[in-house]
Amino acid sequence: MEALIPVINKLQDVFNTVGADIIQLPQIAVVGTQSSGKSSVLESLVGRDLLPRGTGIVTRRPLILQLVNVDPEDRRKTGEENGVDGEEWGKFLHTKNKIYTDFDEIRQEIENETERISGNNKGISDEPIHLKIFSPHVVNLTLVDLPGITKVPVGDQPKDIELQIRELILKYISNPNCIILAVTAANTDMATSEALKVAREVDTDGRRTLAVVTKLDLMDAGTDAMDVLMGRVIPVKLGLIGVVNRSQLDINNKKTVADSIRDEHAFLQKKYPSLANRNGTKYLARTLNRLLMHHIRDCLPELKTRINVLAAQYQSLLGSYGEPVDDKSATLLQLITKFATEYCNTIEGTAKYIETAELCGGARICYIFHETFGRTLESVDPLGGLTTIDVLTAIRNATGPRPALFVPEVSFELLVKRQVKRLEEPSLRCVELVHEEMQRIIQHCSNYSTQELLRFPKLHDAIVEVVTSLLRKRLPVTNEMVHNLVAIELAYINTKHPDFADACGVMNNNIEEQRRNRMRELPSAVPRDKSLKGPGGQSLSPTEQPPAEGDGPKMGGGAQGEQEGGTGTWRGMLKKGEEGQAEDRNRSSFASSPQKGHAVNLLDVPVPVARKLSAREQRDCEVIERLIKSYFLIVRKNIQDSVPKAVMHFLVNHVKDSLQSELVGQLYKPALLDDLLTESEDMAQRRNEAADMLKALQRASQVIAEIRETHLW
Repeated sequence: MEALIPVINKLQDVFNTVGADIIQLPQIAVVGTQSSGKSSVLESLVGRDLLPRGTGIVTRRPLILQLVNVDPEDRRKTGEENGVDGEEWGKFLHTKNKIYTDFDEIRQEIENETERISGNNKGISDEPIHLKIFSPHVVNLTLVDLPGITKVPVGDQPKDIELQIRELILKYISNPNCIILAVTAANTDMATSEALKVAREVDTDGRRTLAVVTKLDLMDAGTDAMDVLMGRVIPVKLGLIGVVNRSQLDINNKKTVADSIRDEHAFLQKKYPSLANRNGTKYLARTLNRLLMHHIRDCLPELKTRINVLAAQYQSLLGSYGEPVDDKSATLLQLITKFATEYCNTIEGTAKYIETAELCGGARICYIFHETFGRTLESVDPLGGLTTIDVLTAIRNATGPRPALFVPEVSFELLVKRQVKRLEEPSLRCVELVHEEMQRIIQHCSNYSTQELLRFPKLHDAIVEVVTSLLRKRLPVTNEMVHNLVAIELAYINTKHPDFADACGVMNNNIEEQRRNRMRELPSAVPRDKSLKGPGGQSLSPTEQPPAEGDGPKMGGGAQGEQEGGTGTWRGMLKKGEEGQAEDRNRSSFASSPQKGHAVNLLDVPVPVARKLSAREQRDCEVIERLIKSYFLIVRKNIQDSVPKAVMHFLVNHVKDSLQSELVGQLYKPALLDDLLTESEDMAQRRNEAADMLKALQRASQVIAEIRETHLW
């Protein structure tokens, strides 16, 4: 059992070297109000004057005090190895290997170190001071002296000094491996003990709280602490131990701790004879030693597991930081190749790290092609922005000064080109979206795939610049190709296109069928011979009957329809109903007719746009609109198919194929090696910290492994 506390002290030393508090080692924390006698209790345990003393707040930084028992037989040998003349000495962590044999010098060093961090006007700090005392007169203990609980700020203390000290105390006593030494003065009511109140917050069961009652000799005349020491006032599971401290006068008179302990024993024998053997500084030291050893025994298995788990984590972390670069040329080529491979794999969908939160790489490009771009094209109305009046105006403008017998072909081409031109903007937007996604892939590869690049920020920036430049260089080429695809469609309106010819035939049949239905619905008073036309647009005599359905070639069919293609069929249809023009002219009226009695310049009369269209005008516009729609759908289908192919060829595939050669050509140069492979200071520091922590954990694992199982029980 005695071997356990030195093991914890060794572990404390191991982790102090790297400043780690990730391992919660078993220790004893001293908690109490200001001037309740905490430091006096610690000095009694050490047996020497080594702590700053005085009124007000004296302990302003946590003091981690390790007491190491030195065997008297080995004292000379140990002292010679450490270059120490006396039998007792101390060492501070912040002064490295310097040995202190004068305890006044130790006290002065504590004061100086406290003022160095906390200032010289009552300020506090949570940065601990580490002190180790070697002596044959101490038991093996690890103690933490904490600032006293206070209420009112003094000196340079901030207004929230009470909260700061409270948080500092809770930081230490919240450790489940910590034994709480709650110090309360006997001349105050135990029910008002701040130390016990704070201890109960983190140790509700009281399984790791030991109460110490100080200043037994300062109680009012006629009172004693019998009920308190017997646990009748406030029971504490680990017990209550009463001690008698040196007064400030005793300290000023240089009264030794040994004399104080002797006087304490005499006082207890006289005042509390039945409890003398269960109180006092010596009993407190033995009790703390026993409690700490049992506590360490309980905590050790979990501590071993915790150290092993952390060692594995830091080993993995150190591996992720990579080893220092030896062969810079090979490392640079390896990183460039890995980035290029990961970039291409992300596009292909074979990357090692696949994003699950959102679409990325090739999947997003596919989504842009078939969802974003496809739906955008489908949402484009074939006749969007084109009114019936626009169509009629185009027809009239294409006829010139003479009224036309047929719908001019020029009007159809003019209007359909105008509509096809509207496909260019969404096509160029598709190129832009793909370009943005390929830019995003760079960051994706940096974050998920090639974390080694984070070690070399200059190389990372250089790679990003090269890839961005390559993408920027390919963007105009791709845009030009997409622009040309639309220009190609505009260059030649192919009315012999099979889909267009079929659409015209179906359309003409539908128009003829609708006309026949209207003729059947005409009243008998209307002369039918005026409206009857033959299949070729020629008038029939009153005695002639129109061919029945199925008799003779239909509109758009037969030899003549095939010979004239998609143009002759709909042009012939426009001759129907010309005899109704006279009636239409009589019915038509201008929206802005001249007022009576006013002379009007007819050239100033606006184009009649508000009048009702004649039957022929309505039919002409309907035919043109249907033809535009039919041809527009053909072109849209072509664009929807050809633009993704152009983007893949000129942008995506070209970048994939030339990325690595571009990176090697731009970056793989001897003059750039040292600059590109310069590690960030942050990364180098983190690697060193991880390496130090890993060494500390491995050393701690070895220290624990040295304990045999027989020592645990």
